[in-house]
Amino acid sequence: MSASHDTPPRPPWSVIWALSVTQIVSWGSLFYAISLLIAPIEHQFGWSRDAIVGAFSLSMVCSGLAAYPVGVMIDRYGGRFVMGGGSVMAAVMLALLSHTTSLPAFYAVWIGLGIAMGAVLYDPAFTVITACFGADARKGITVLTLAGGFASTVFWPLTQLLIASFGWQHALLILALLNLAVCAPLHLLCLPKTGAHMARDKREAGGDAPPVRDIVLTRKFLFLAASFTTNMLAFSAISIHLIPLLSERGFSMVDAVWLAAIVGPMQVAGRVAEYTVGARFRVTQVALVAFMLLPVSLLVLRFANAQWGLVLLFVTLYGASNGIMTIARGLIPAEIFGRGRYGAVNGALAAPVLASRSLGPLVAAVIWSAAGNYDAVIWALAAVSLLSAISFYLTVKN
Repeated sequence: MSASHDTPPRPPWSVIWALSVTQIVSWGSLFYAISLLIAPIEHQFGWSRDAIVGAFSLSMVCSGLAAYPVGVMIDRYGGRFVMGGGSVMAAVMLALLSHTTSLPAFYAVWIGLGIAMGAVLYDPAFTVITACFGADARKGITVLTLAGGFASTVFWPLTQLLIASFGWQHALLILALLNLAVCAPLHLLCLPKTGAHMARDKREAGGDAPPVRDIVLTRKFLFLAASFTTNMLAFSAISIHLIPLLSERGFSMVDAVWLAAIVGPMQVAGRVAEYTVGARFRVTQVALVAFMLLPVSLLVLRFANAQWGLVLLFVTLYGASNGIMTIARGLIPAEIFGRGRYGAVNGALAAPVLASRSLGPLVAAVIWSAAGNYDAVIWALAAVSLLSAISFYLTVKN
């Protein structure tokens, strides 16, 4: 019997292994590295912290704007050239960033980096996996996020070492080379070339899916978007400010970096728990627990001060929450709305989420500037994360 034309051109697990490597490099170099670049850039050019973080926030807005068209393109054409082109663009933008000396040019380069992130981070990867694995996408997404959880663990110490050894500009060139030499070839060689396999998923889902416009206007979509958006705002704010926050609490820079780097293994631990214990429950039930862990972790951080034990408890709860949420954000859209138009629906859902990722660090920076310390920041983010849990409960209660 001849092979079906709907069969993916490569074994699905080869796609997972390739994406696992690229997610570590992409997240580490495009998202996490900025935490360690703020101080040397501020020192060299005299730009304010708000201005530097504002450029990164703008990139998240651009990433959100790119999410929907990227999802539609992967639905139609597959992920090979979309994600491969994104990695090439990321390399070019990082190289340009290393030579930027004016604030307007700095912002322009971060706009390009935002578009690149929209094409290479989790959301496009989830679309590729959902297309390849269909109803078994939970396994593929979990394995991918298990690997991706080590991005901060690998790249925070690596970036610090590169900056200390070669300076921040040469460090950026090395990060650019990693995107060009590692991510781009893996995307171009290992991902599906076309989107023809999407037809199989539509048939399995029971025919053509409803128009995306009809889905995004539903009450469930709006509450789900609100819950994901506010959760991401709180998480992204802490992610970018965690190292200076811990430094303010009395930890040395080295200790702050290593404490922050523990978030990665805790994300992995959360994903392992979801894959093992959590597999006995619906993903929406597991996600509700993860939503509640974030405000609890922030309250622990507020009263931890420089106590190692409480900070480690915060890192554990915070990392586990985000680790599970990453899986949930990839799975819940398909569970609620089906797989027929997953790329477009997930892209529409990701747009406000990624926009909130941009606002989180900026909001935290503004609150910090006004209050003069991070206590007010933590209280505000704890309130926001509690609202996200309530919104998600309203999404799934019926």
